[in-house]
Amino acid sequence: MLQQSVRPTETDLERMVDIYGNMLFRICFVILCNQYDAEDAVQDTFIKYLTKSPTFRDVEHEKAWLITVATNHCKNKRRFNFMHKHLNISDLQLFSKNEENYGLLDLLMKLPDKHKIVLLLYYVEGYRIEEVATILSITPSAVKKRLQRGRELIRERYRKEKE
Repeated sequence: MLQQSVRPTETDLERMVDIYGNMLFRICFVILCNQYDAEDAVQDTFIKYLTKSPTFRDVEHEKAWLITVATNHCKNKRRFNFMHKHLNISDLQLFSKNEENYGLLDLLMKLPDKHKIVLLLYYVEGYRIEEVATILSITPSAVKKRLQRGRELIRERYRKEKE
C-alpha cells in the first residue's frame, strides 16, 4: 500500500515521471493535438502533484489521480484556447505583408509598451477589458484609455507614413 503523508521527494517525482510520463504525454497529445501543449500539460500535472502532496490508497489510485489531473488540465487548456482566439505568429507575418495593411503591424510594434501590450491583449489575444485590467494590474478605465490612445497613435503614424 502506497501511503504518503509528507511532501513528495525528488525520488518520488522521478519515479512517477519514469512510470507515468510517457502515458500522460500520449493522453495529453491526443486531447490537445499539439506536442508543446501536451508537454506543458504533463509538466503542470507533476507540478500539481508536488504542490498538493496527495495521499494514495494504492498504485491504481495514484495512476487514476494523475490521469484525472492531466485530462482536466487539457480540457481547461482547450476551453481557454477556444474562448481566447489568438493569431499564430505566421498569421501576423502575413498580415504585415498585406498590401492594404502594409506597415500596420510595424506601427503597432513601435508603440510605447503600455499601449502595445493593451492592444495586443485586447485585439490579438481576444481578452476582455476586465481581463486585461486584471493581467496588467490596472483599472478597466485605464485599459480603455490606453486602447483609445493606442488607436490614436496608430492612426496618426499611419497617416504620416501614407503622406
